[in-house]
Amino acid sequence: MSASDRKRFEYRQRLEAEAAAAQTEPDAEDSPDEAAQRAHRIEHQALWVDMQIQQAIRRGEFDDLPGAGKPIVGIDRPHDPDWWLKRLIERERITGVLPPALALRKEHAEMPATLDRITTPDGVRAAVADFNARVVEARRQLQGGPPVITPLLDVDDEIDAWHARRTERVAQQKARLAEIRAEEAATAPLPFWRRRRGRRSR
Repeated sequence: MSASDRKRFEYRQRLEAEAAAAQTEPDAEDSPDEAAQRAHRIEHQALWVDMQIQQAIRRGEFDDLPGAGKPIVGIDRPHDPDWWLKRLIERERITGVLPPALALRKEHAEMPATLDRITTPDGVRAAVADFNARVVEARRQLQGGPPVITPLLDVDDEIDAWHARRTERVAQQKARLAEIRAEEAATAPLPFWRRRRGRRSR
C-alpha cells in the first residue's frame, strides 16, 4: 500500500468512525437544524464519507506524499505474511529487545540468511534445533504480548534448502570467475614471443 493509499485509508476510517459515533442519540443541546443534519448524515453515511474524501483530494491533502507516483515497493515479490512486521521494524528502526513473539517471527523471516552464514550441515542442524527449542519454550511461557505463532522448522528441509542455496551460490561464483578471466584474457597484451612471431610473418 502506497503512502497516498494508506493515508486515504486512514482518513476513511476516521470519517467512518465519526459517522458511526453520530448514530448515538442527539444531545439535548442540538438545534433542530443540527439534529436534521445528523440524521441525514447517518442515512447517507457511505456517501458522506466518499464526499469528504473527494473534498480532501481537491484540497490537496493527499498530494506530495512519500512514495507518490512511484511503484509499490515489493509488489513483484511473493506474498510474505510477515511483511507488516518487517516494515514495522524497518520503519521504527527497532533494534532493542522485542517481545518473544515478534523476535521469533523476525528471526524466522531471516533464517535463510542466518543459515547461509554457516559452513557445515551439522552447524545448520544445531542452529535449527536451537531455534525450535526457543519457539517451544516461548509457547509454554505466557508472559503477555502477542501470541507466539511462529512455526517450527523441519531440520531436514532446512538442510536441503541450505545445500541448494549453497550449490547455486557456488555455481554463480564460478560463472562470474570465468567471465572475469575471459575479460582479462581479451584485454591482456600478447606475450613477447607472440608479438615477435607476428612481426616475422609480415
